[in-house]
Amino acid sequence: MNKILIFDTTLRDGEQSPGCSMHLSEKLDIAEALEALGVDVIEAGFPAASEGEFKAVQSIAAACKNSAVAGLCRCKKEDIDKTYAAIKGAAHPRIHIFIATSPVHLERKLHIDQNRCLEIIDEYTRYARSLAGDVQFSFEDASRTPIDFLTKATQTAVLAGATTINLPDTTGYATPQETYRMVDSIINNVDGIENVVLSMHCHNDLGMAVANSLAGVAAGARQVECTVNGIGERAGNAALEEIVMALKTRENAFDAYTDVDSKKLYRTSRLVSSVIGVKLPPNKAIVGKNAFVHESGIHQHGIMQDKATYEIINPEAVGMPQNELLLGKHSGKHAFAQLADEMGYSLTEEQINAVFPAYKELADRKKEITRADIEALLAGHTRRIVKRIYALKDYEVSAYKNSASASVVLQTEGKTLSDKMSGDGPIDAGFKAISAITGQSFKLIDYQLHSVSEGKDALGEATVKLADGDVQTTGKGISTDVLEASLLAYVDATNKLLQYEA
Repeated sequence: MNKILIFDTTLRDGEQSPGCSMHLSEKLDIAEALEALGVDVIEAGFPAASEGEFKAVQSIAAACKNSAVAGLCRCKKEDIDKTYAAIKGAAHPRIHIFIATSPVHLERKLHIDQNRCLEIIDEYTRYARSLAGDVQFSFEDASRTPIDFLTKATQTAVLAGATTINLPDTTGYATPQETYRMVDSIINNVDGIENVVLSMHCHNDLGMAVANSLAGVAAGARQVECTVNGIGERAGNAALEEIVMALKTRENAFDAYTDVDSKKLYRTSRLVSSVIGVKLPPNKAIVGKNAFVHESGIHQHGIMQDKATYEIINPEAVGMPQNELLLGKHSGKHAFAQLADEMGYSLTEEQINAVFPAYKELADRKKEITRADIEALLAGHTRRIVKRIYALKDYEVSAYKNSASASVVLQTEGKTLSDKMSGDGPIDAGFKAISAITGQSFKLIDYQLHSVSEGKDALGEATVKLADGDVQTTGKGISTDVLEASLLAYVDATNKLLQYEA
């Protein structure tokens, strides 16, 4: 069978989607999870965008030992130099260059003709190749580019030394049939194409990103660019977990495979969802809460006879946890660490020490601890530790109809600070009290509250998105008390904004 390279752009294209900004520590955690997942290439960012982005890409490049690390750049010498400087410390550095090739982009955005476009492709591919042995060239809006010019552009990049050619459906406009014909035509009309990797990068504006990516694979593409949970610009990108499981479940149809460890898909999905604060729809394919739930009586009867009647994927194959009871309030740190290891989490001693007190506190509040509870704790507490400038120590609220007040106590640098504020409900009052204590007037962009597990003592998961000008961060809090979870999330987001590097 043919190996399909998985090129993950969660940290670059995914982060570009509104509200999906990530702290450096979160980017490193996601990169670490992607490498453990078995992703072949991690696109770490756009180094020329800002100094903060450069540092993030540089840090990810230094941290990854197996996956190739790519940096995106325009066809500009300063962009390419900046990108190479950021990724050169990677075990496998890749320079990723792009230029638009469709008529509307050439005429309206770049103001150049096709001949000038070909000259730029040749010049900057050669320059990038003089720096790195692995150079990917992407033709933005390839799906709306006339096939004769797309063929010339591809031929130019191949002759100039590109090792991967990417054919993006940038606007999500193509159909699977059109995608197949595009890839097939390039394969049959470009000299030397057999010596490079053809790649797909599809957007989901018409809901066909995964279908188009797989059509490209069927035609001969050997790399798919995708993101965890399908996050990305506008309607998003092709979802990594859907691509991987489609190839795994239908090996007979595609005669292809990936090196991704599918049992880590659910955990990676939860990590990304937790970091960006975007809850997955329950019917999300592969990793959604209802992906393996059967409500219909006919379906339930079939499942009881043989799961194969309605399940084409085993939930365990993607690491979907079963919600059995696991630990009790008397379980010790060793038992907790052993369970985390069995669940696939390789925790350092520092991470165990950080999360175990939260587990003990939860065990004191809940009679029964389920796998969903443990998953929530691990997703919320085992990321690289962001310095806690402020920590929630105590709170007290009072509310009657439309009036509420909250007293909040925070700890910072060995000092205890408190304030009391009124608001439209206890949560609003609590948020105002935290702002008063910290002296910050960050803008609240979004606030969400979800139940992690079932029952009256279920864990509540709160997500708060705060903005300071153009910078946004996401904070998360988990508790059986939804008010406490909300305050923890607000403090978490505040700490991240206070440490943001532009």
